[in-house]
Amino acid sequence: MQNVALSDDLLNQLTRRERKHAKKLLRKSQRSFSIKRVDPKTRNQRKVFEAYKEGQNLLCHGVAGTGKTFLSMYLSLQDILERKYNQLVIVRSAVATRDIGYLPGTQSAKTKVYEAPYVNIATQLFNRGDAYENLKVRGMVNFTPTSFIRGITLDDSIVLVDECQNLTFHELDSIITRLGENSKIIFSGDFRQTDLQKNEDKQGLRMFMDVLNDMNTFSCIEFNQSDIVRSELVRDYIITKLNYGLI
Repeated sequence: MQNVALSDDLLNQLTRRERKHAKKLLRKSQRSFSIKRVDPKTRNQRKVFEAYKEGQNLLCHGVAGTGKTFLSMYLSLQDILERKYNQLVIVRSAVATRDIGYLPGTQSAKTKVYEAPYVNIATQLFNRGDAYENLKVRGMVNFTPTSFIRGITLDDSIVLVDECQNLTFHELDSIITRLGENSKIIFSGDFRQTDLQKNEDKQGLRMFMDVLNDMNTFSCIEFNQSDIVRSELVRDYIITKLNYGLI
């Protein structure tokens, strides 16, 4: 990976102490920094690889433990490391109110707890515990809750909308219309397990899925119980739960 400077967007979000730590981290990160190879393990995972390589935007939905977010980050980061895109922007709803503006601290401090899954995935992909922070320091990964997505244009970016089953049509519409030139978007989630309570919100979610299904630029891939790869315990539990008619 080439040496890069700290991104202005990241610096603007940090306190003086956080900036000092980020610069120190960047100086320490000049040793080997390469992503490991990941191969698809199931038929639907292979579909994700194929559709992504064909330049399609993706809607990956289905049961937990099937690698939806993991594969999305892997494929995105491969292209970013090869300089095909500038950054991976991870978007998700941070709190039920959709507004974290009144919580104490900087934006980075407010959202840190919600980044844990991506820290874990980056650690696995690069085999080093500081991988996620390194990617953020280099401006290659940016995390933002839905509260901060409005009013920006995302050029040369891959946008991963994670846990998207918990977003309303308005939020999903706001995110997808942020994409600018040379950008790609991936939606990931399990639409049967939405936390949305209002019927109108649930209907809006289904309507958004219908729109994506009718778009030539999207590949919609549904993961089922045969795609569960997290562990045998998770696989056994989810299959048994589904057999009881529980979602």
